[in-house]
Parts: sequence; structure tokens; C-alpha cells
Amino acid sequence: MHRFDLTGRTALVTGAARGLGRAFATALAEAGADLVLVDLPGAPGLAETADLVRRTGRTAHPYEQDLSRTDELAAFADEVRAAVGPLHVLVNNAGVAALERFNEITPESWFRVMRVNLDAVFFLTQRIAEHMVNDRVAGRIITVTSKNGLVAEAGLAHYNASKAAAELLSQTLAIELAPHGITVNTLAPGMVETPIDGEFPFDRDAFEAAYRERIPLGRYARPEECTGALLLLASDEGSYLTGSRIVVDGGVLADQMPRTRFMPPYRNTLPSADPAP
Repeated sequence: MHRFDLTGRTALVTGAARGLGRAFATALAEAGADLVLVDLPGAPGLAETADLVRRTGRTAHPYEQDLSRTDELAAFADEVRAAVGPLHVLVNNAGVAALERFNEITPESWFRVMRVNLDAVFFLTQRIAEHMVNDRVAGRIITVTSKNGLVAEAGLAHYNASKAAAELLSQTLAIELAPHGITVNTLAPGMVETPIDGEFPFDRDAFEAAYRERIPLGRYARPEECTGALLLLASDEGSYLTGSRIVVDGGVLADQMPRTRFMPPYRNTLPSADPAP
């Protein structure tokens, strides 16, 4: 397991106050990394995530920064570099979404989603990657996209577009940063038990029941079930992965039509097998 060891490295995670960001930060700390934790000013949960990191014996540096203020991100990255030293891992996890039909999306709503999900990813990565090059760090840049960057979903035109753009942006950066030994990849989760989905104005219980029928594994992911893919991309085990994507979706994208519930029950053909439950 030593090739997954991140001892002596520092990782920055955006959107670290809750959900996937908290799970990612904790997993990176358990693998040995010190953490820079970034979330909105006044974000509830940031101090709790920092405490979870410190319980592993690692150092936590919490920062409050509104990522939508893209004109501030270069100076922010410089401040972090000066305070904590070289950064080895960047996890662009922060994201926002709004459930709106395409004709209801205002310019304000469109640009809010794009600023956080795409613009901030680019400008923060741009500056941190320059520091990685200058520090001669074989860095790991991981952007959390979504299955929605690969297939569309109604009511999320701006979110879908932002995640799809982040996918191609990451491939472009992977090409340009490869000569410096820096890898750039994406992690595309499916439905995860995180607060962002709970903020949508609909009957969540009814939606989840219907959506579970579309998921071959039959349930949403727990945040910690996405951390194995992250650690692969962040560690030496992922040193030859760049310009790639890991999808963690319970099989949704593999199943174009949820046909199994209309098929006869599974029957084991082994003569000695017990009947299926």
C-alpha cells in the first residue's frame, strides 16, 4: 500500500466543508497528506472538517474563499503557497447546481453556475499548476465533474454544460502539463448522498425511489465510496493516468435501458447452487 501513501505531501480541496469534499479531505489525510481546506466565507462545517483531518494526525489549514470571485484566485493561490509550501494535489471539488427549465434560466443563474463549476476550476488550476511547475512538483490535479458531464439530464442545462466543459478542459490541461510530470484527471460521480441534491425544490423521496430503479446497484453512493478513485488519482499508483476519467456511478451509464425489472427473476444454472434469494 506504500504507493498510495501521501506522507509529506500537501493537498488542497475546494468545497471541503461537507459532502464529497469532507470525505475527500479525510481520505487524503488518512493517506498521510496535510490539507488545505477551502470553502465559502462562513461555510458551516469547515471547522469540523479541519478537526477530522487533525484527528488523523495531519495538519489542516482552513481557508475561506469565494471561488466565484475569479479575479481573486491567483492571489489566493499565491497566499496559500507562501503559507504552506508546495502543493502536490489539487482537488477541484466545489460545485453548485440549480434545478431550472432551460427557458427559466436567467443570466445571473447561468453565470453563477459557470463561475463556480468551470471558471474557478480553470483559474485556480492555472495558478496552482504554475506553482507546481516552478516548485518542480509532479503534481496531481483532480477535478470532480459528474455523470452529467457525459449524459444530459433535464432541468440542469447550465450544470450539464459546466461539467462537460470541465471534462474537456481537464484533457487539454493534461496535454499541456504532461511535460512537467503533472497529471490531470477527472472523477465523475453519479448520485451521491450529499446536500447539493437535497436543495432541489421537488419531492426528494419520490425522486430517489424512481432514480434508484435506474441504478444497477440499486442505491445512491455514500461519499466515502468515491474516495478510492480519488486516492488512485492522487497517489503514485496513478502516475501514468492523465487525461483520463473515472466514473463512480453504480453502473448508471452502463445501462441505457433499465430492463432488468421487466425480466424473469435470476436463476442460477449451476446444478449444485442454492436458489437465489
